[in-house]
Amino acid sequence: MAQHVAEVIKPRLRELGDGFPVRRALPSPHRQMVGPFIFLDQMGPAVLRPDHGMDVRPHPHVGLATITYLLRGEILHRDSLGNIQAIRPGEVNWMTAGRGIAHSERSELPSRHTSRSIFGVQAWLALPRAYEEMDPAFVHVGQGSLPLISGEGKWVRVIAGSLFGHRSPVQTLSETLLADIEMDPGSLMVLPPVQEELALYTLEGSLLVDGEAIAAGQLLLLPPGDDVTLRTASSSARFLLLGGETMDGPRHIWWNFVSSRADRIEQAKQDWKAGRFAPVVGDDESIPLPE
Repeated sequence: MAQHVAEVIKPRLRELGDGFPVRRALPSPHRQMVGPFIFLDQMGPAVLRPDHGMDVRPHPHVGLATITYLLRGEILHRDSLGNIQAIRPGEVNWMTAGRGIAHSERSELPSRHTSRSIFGVQAWLALPRAYEEMDPAFVHVGQGSLPLISGEGKWVRVIAGSLFGHRSPVQTLSETLLADIEMDPGSLMVLPPVQEELALYTLEGSLLVDGEAIAAGQLLLLPPGDDVTLRTASSSARFLLLGGETMDGPRHIWWNFVSSRADRIEQAKQDWKAGRFAPVVGDDESIPLPE
């Protein structure tokens, strides 16, 4: 085990049909959160066949913010605020659920007639207690608005927070960092201890963390307070750097609901079952409450 890797979490793999794999790194039996991040799913990589698509029907959220970020492909977001927004590689869909929102995520109709790749991540951030019941909101940030730092065989796109002197325009409700990082073969990067809690999620290629080889599809928890040296050998690597300040207490998580209060989760269940969430504009289906 590398000196600066506190723990390696191997995501749980499940298939959503049509050969579409999803790997869930958070929450895990070993760790619920890294900073505010309480949920991390890798979607794909997969090739969607003609006349097939990604169809996540309308479903609810409370007490969290969602981030959708793609490496390949395209997804259409619809929500109960009336937002309809396609997301493409390098862009950000940031949805704050607060007291409650519903949304769907689907492949756009014109693209369903051809084969196409899909590869990306969705993360949830627990909201600080003071903001758990705020009004819901949605923000789309284009690729050109996110800081991109390049040089010496490395590319860093700052999705949220601040890294290497560059800050993302995405507004967060607690100290948060999320960055998309690519390294060419034979390159080196030194990560400073920029957040109280920090982790890497390897997306593609093999990464050397203080000399230890880490393959794609793993979450590495990094101890606080030290620089960490990253290298690549004969192949390139791509990974997410994520973390932030320690959350202000534990969180309950059930299905799509997150809260500091167990009774709030129960209320959200009943609200969805009784149809008290506003409907998703332009999408009249829904996912029923799990039994």
